Amino acid sequence: MNGSRDAAAHRDPTVQRDPTAHREKKAAHPSRHASAQNGRSAPPDRGPVYGALDLGTNNCRLLLARPSRRGFRVVDAFSRIIRLGEGVSQSGRLSDAAMRRTIDALRVCASKIQRNEVARARCVATEACRIAINGRDFLARVEDEVGLKLEVLDRETEASLAVSGCASLIDYRTDYVLVFDIGGGSSELIWLDLTKRTSAERNGDQSRRPAAKPEIRGWTSLPVGVVTLAERFGGHHVTPDSFEEMVQYVIGLVSPFEQLHGFRALSSGATVHLLGTSGTVTTVAGIHLGLTRYDRTRVDGCWLTFDEIQAVTYQLLARTYEERVAEPCIGQERADLVLAGCAILEAILRTWPAERLRVADRGLREGILATLMSEDGVYRTGRRRRRQRSGQL
Repeated sequence: MNGSRDAAAHRDPTVQRDPTAHREKKAAHPSRHASAQNGRSAPPDRGPVYGALDLGTNNCRLLLARPSRRGFRVVDAFSRIIRLGEGVSQSGRLSDAAMRRTIDALRVCASKIQRNEVARARCVATEACRIAINGRDFLARVEDEVGLKLEVLDRETEASLAVSGCASLIDYRTDYVLVFDIGGGSSELIWLDLTKRTSAERNGDQSRRPAAKPEIRGWTSLPVGVVTLAERFGGHHVTPDSFEEMVQYVIGLVSPFEQLHGFRALSSGATVHLLGTSGTVTTVAGIHLGLTRYDRTRVDGCWLTFDEIQAVTYQLLARTYEERVAEPCIGQERADLVLAGCAILEAILRTWPAERLRVADRGLREGILATLMSEDGVYRTGRRRRRQRSGQL
């Protein structure tokens, strides 16, 4: 899952960076580094460092953090676009060039893990390694050459961890929430049912999570992401017609899931919001906000309307490839992928036309960290102050 949350460095005051990490992240397009603090500085917490490494189809991302009074505090992070899944949809194999790029990035991750004396880490690989014929052989090579042992996540576990990672951004006053992650090689969709919450929970302090987890009403993993869709339809020169072809292709993949569960009818007359955790939605948010440089503190947790999303989508569609490259929230490494992501987002919005979408600059890695810390009994969500910014909880 994880696929396309990539690009320019975040301005999160809780992240302590070394100069090497800063250069790496500046070279890539925003790496969506998130902390449980959501923008407030906190005194350094003592305790073990935990790690989460997500090797996706498009990106290699690492997050290191210590438990804190309000979840965890990020101590180091890394992201690099490696396009591991480049060409896999056609050849069925990871290419030699892609594997070399990935091993170079993983060496940086291994160095950071060692330097920060990580006590416990979980390193995972997703769609590219799931479907490539030589995916398992590649991971064995990584273990031998880099010393990192990566597990291939199944799609259900990936979806569950993504929900855990962005759960704090759910508006628990709603009846249903669709959480989605537009990745590089696959896209996960998870419908959450919050209708069983008591009236006291609904009307109480919304800054606190309910005692019981939301019920997963249905989930699916679509065999399409920004890399695979761009390779299928082209990503450099996208016309309105080819964009519509991409949208219809994705709708065809989404339709069986909707037909099976009937979420459109189920949510009719109910309160619903979407929660997107991917580089596509964070990019759209950054462009909508007019950012001259990606700023996680403004993007993570912000709300977008259907009209605002479409305005950005068709603004990008009207631009040339070179103009998309020049967009600060896109850059050269993602200019050929961004419209494929917008097409997947458009297909989701057409299938389930919710009035609002919340943007999450967090997901799989944060879910892994929360899970590891919970297993060790050191993860505490605590009581968070209400955010005073307009439109946010």
